[in-house]
Amino acid sequence: MRGRPTRNPYTRPAIFTLERLHAELGGLILENKQRHEELSEQMRHVEAVIKMLDPNYNLAGIAVKRRKPNKWFKRGTLYRKAVDVLRTAAEPMTAQELAAAILGAHGVQGASKEEVQNISLGIQHSLANHDGKGVERVGEARPYKWRLTSG
Repeated sequence: MRGRPTRNPYTRPAIFTLERLHAELGGLILENKQRHEELSEQMRHVEAVIKMLDPNYNLAGIAVKRRKPNKWFKRGTLYRKAVDVLRTAAEPMTAQELAAAILGAHGVQGASKEEVQNISLGIQHSLANHDGKGVERVGEARPYKWRLTSG
């Protein structure tokens, strides 16, 4: 659980459960475009209940749970693969460049633009989580370029 969503200890379990439900509904929306309107309405109801329990709660922090993992790499391996590519790179690379290099190194052919983008986003989030702990962002321009830390 991220911090204290509310000071009332009796509503914390309820908010935690509602937060998980909200994230799962978001994942279902991504999967099922036909039920989009119905699922969106259910998410708005869940958000309303969370706001009733804690009016100051920030709903933007609830991450959408995606049900379809990428089909080439196991969870948690993208960061290690990105670091391996950065070890041999002559200059800093963007997450998109890293994704293309990783897919090419593993002989993946015919990946759709959306699949490459999803892998790129996974790499971007992993690198951001490890910023200053093995990798560092170079400059302030977007898309961010990454390199291994020196030291």
